[in-house]
Order: sequence, then C-alpha cells, then structure tokens
Amino acid sequence: MDTITHSLSGWALGQAGLKSQTRKGLAALILGANMPDIDIFFGWVPWVPLATHRGFTHGVGGLLVMPPLLAGLLWLLDRWQVNRGAAFKSGLSMRPGWLLALCYLSAVSHPSLDLLTTYSVQLLSPFSSAWYHADGLFIIDVWLWLLFAGTIFWSKWREKRGSEWRRPVQAALGIALAYIAVNLLISQNAYAAVRDWAGNRPVEAVFASPPPFYSWRRELVWRERGCYRRSQFDPLAGFGSVGECERAGLEQPLVRAAIARDPRLRKFLRWSILPQAEVERGRCTARVTIGDARYGEGRRSRLGRESVIRTC
Repeated sequence: MDTITHSLSGWALGQAGLKSQTRKGLAALILGANMPDIDIFFGWVPWVPLATHRGFTHGVGGLLVMPPLLAGLLWLLDRWQVNRGAAFKSGLSMRPGWLLALCYLSAVSHPSLDLLTTYSVQLLSPFSSAWYHADGLFIIDVWLWLLFAGTIFWSKWREKRGSEWRRPVQAALGIALAYIAVNLLISQNAYAAVRDWAGNRPVEAVFASPPPFYSWRRELVWRERGCYRRSQFDPLAGFGSVGECERAGLEQPLVRAAIARDPRLRKFLRWSILPQAEVERGRCTARVTIGDARYGEGRRSRLGRESVIRTC
C-alpha cells in the first residue's frame, strides 16, 4: 500500500483509543506503520533480503528487530524532552511496555496491508524468499483514504469539543475489515473461475488485481504451461474471455546475455514473479526489456527494466 494508507491506518489505531495508553503512543503508531518501508533506502546493499523491497523489513526477521529500535528511539527522545523541562499537553505518562506493544502492532499492520496487493510480500524473509499475496486491494485504495481520513477528522473534532471521540474510528476500522473481507472473497471467486476454465491443465501463480475505484472487479493474469494468459472477473458479470498465450521470452539468447551483463535486470528478476521479456533489434544493438506480466505485457509493463546490448 502507499504511504498515505499506512499513515492513516496507524493514526486510526491511535484515534480509536490506543494513543491514550502512553506518551509518544500516536508517534509510535504512525511511524511504526511506515517503518518497514525503510528498505527503499537499502537497495544497494549486497545482502539480498535487505536489498529487495518488501523483503527482510516486511518479513518475520524485520518485524522482530525493528519495533524495539523504534521504541528505544522514542523513549530516548522522551527522556531528552523531560530533562529539558518540556510540558506534555496530553498529560500522559511514559509507559515503555505499552510503547513497545504499539510499535509492534503498527509494524505488523504494514505487511498485513501490503499483503493485500499484487505486489506481494516476502513474509518469511530472511528464512525464505517466497512471495505471498492476497489480492484484496489496489495499491492505492481511495475508499480507505476517505473512510479513515473522514472519521479521523470527525473524531478529532469531537475530541476538541470534549465529546466521546473513539467510537467513530473504531466503527471505521470495523467497516474497513469488512470491506477487505468482501474483496478477499471476490478474489477467491476469481481464482476459482480461472481453475474452472483451465480444467485439468496446471495453473500457477494466479493474480487478481483490483483496478482503481472499481474495487469489486479483477484483472486476472496467470501462468499455464509456459504461457501467461489474461482475463477479467466481475462478481456481477462473471468470468470474461481469455486472451492468447503470451510467452515469457526469457529463453532468448539476447535476453540471457542482457541478464548476465546488467545487474539491474538481475535485481528486477529477484522481485518479479511473472517475468516477461521482449527484444527490439536495431542495426547493431538490441534493446532488451524485462517487465512483469502482473503490470502489463512486455515493454508495456509499468515496472519494466531495459538494457541495450551490442550485436555487431
């Protein structure tokens, strides 16, 4: 999910009442909800789990290590403010146990939300590089934005007036969970439709991506006998027509040569689950493009990488 969704989810947990458990509680929830994305700054490191976005920091290894670090930094900040004679408007005391618990809760919320997208998460990193996905939400879900932002604003307004302020966001969290559950059920029905169409033929790596706004629809792509196939699913309209076979194309000699020469392509392939390559030949050069079939075909993949090699 995007940074705004993660931040709003942490804020919503705080505004539902958890921020009252300790000083720095809201900071722990919002920062912790974004903390696993720190791996975007470590793409250059030689250790593969940390160099892969949504790898170590989104898996069990990072989720065990990072929350105590965040809690420790917030505790040190609080001690520094106390020593300077700072006055805290909240009137709350510092409760280190609660601070650590909130850091863990918010950190776990991050891969839990990311798991709901087709981008996938290495939940067992660094012990396994397997990718997991649930395909329940588009990576930017405007309905969650509106739900969380609206109820947080309402809750803050009620808090300033001295009214009961926790219930609006608590209700919003319940609605969000129900919304996610419905979307997960739609994706399960989409998977079943693909397998019914394929019959006894083996189907692997099925992805059902919700488009922006129309969260009940699914754009389907899957691998079958060396082919990628595409279709659509709508719980109201049913299973759509299936496209022609799209070859992965990684077996081409020029593609293998480009992968051997270009570390950027190798890094991309560590993340890609449905890699798809195309070659555009020039007079003395060849442009090799590797994309991921989840996000478009070949050169039209939105997250592809290109490399140019000489052929003369």
